[in-house]
Amino acid sequence: MVDHGAVAQLGERLPCTEEVRGSNPLSSTYIRMFYAYILQSEKSNRYYIGSTKDISRRITEHNQGKSNSTKTYRPRKLVYCEYLQTLAEARLREREIKSWKSPKYMKRILRLNA
Repeated sequence: MVDHGAVAQLGERLPCTEEVRGSNPLSSTYIRMFYAYILQSEKSNRYYIGSTKDISRRITEHNQGKSNSTKTYRPRKLVYCEYLQTLAEARLREREIKSWKSPKYMKRILRLNA
């Protein structure tokens, strides 16, 4: 689950259990966040890279088999996420990470502990 206790700057890489404080849409300090994320299969160690506006809902969907691209290698755990200001920026970041191709390069650059 996402911990709402941490504060970070836009574009900052966060440990996967952290999010922005004040993300309540009824609050005057509400900032809509979008995420680029990496999931790892607990069975095969394969990675899935995606982007979303609701990280908790999306992980649940992946683990319930609602995504054809990830249902084969369930369960999946969140190993990396960062938030961005717009969905377009999150999708661009997703494509950038996917373009690296090599899991070794991805792990080194993102400092994943996998």
